Amino acid sequence: MSLLESLSPKKGSTYKSKRIGRGNGSGKGGTAGKGHKGQKARAGGSIIRGFEGGQTPLARRLPKFGFSNVKFTTRYEIVNLTELNKFSGDVTIDVLKESGLVKKGPVKILGEGELTATINISANKFSKSAQKAIEDKGGKVEVVK
Repeated sequence: MSLLESLSPKKGSTYKSKRIGRGNGSGKGGTAGKGHKGQKARAGGSIIRGFEGGQTPLARRLPKFGFSNVKFTTRYEIVNLTELNKFSGDVTIDVLKESGLVKKGPVKILGEGELTATINISANKFSKSAQKAIEDKGGKVEVVK
């Protein structure tokens, strides 16, 4: 059983600290390993990360980018009532694509202009005025998901 007074750290795990500023004979005298003059040679001369000597830091000069919900919003292709006058009977999103009124994506019907034809239309969304105008002409509105 070992005695407490015989305990010591493992060989090589401890070392003597550098005694800086203790004369030229020590090898770390004079400037104490800090070079000549300047902010880092002074007491308390630490410089914060990103500091560029008063110049506007790179992090502030570059344009910012990051998360935005804009790319996740649903963008509807818009079709007005006046554009629907050339159709009759049943009108679907595929019919609107074939005619060139819409290219891709969800379709919303807006109530701008007057509707002369009676149509049954299916689209992703309708404005209240468009829905009322279609139903007043005797047509039907079907919301497609």
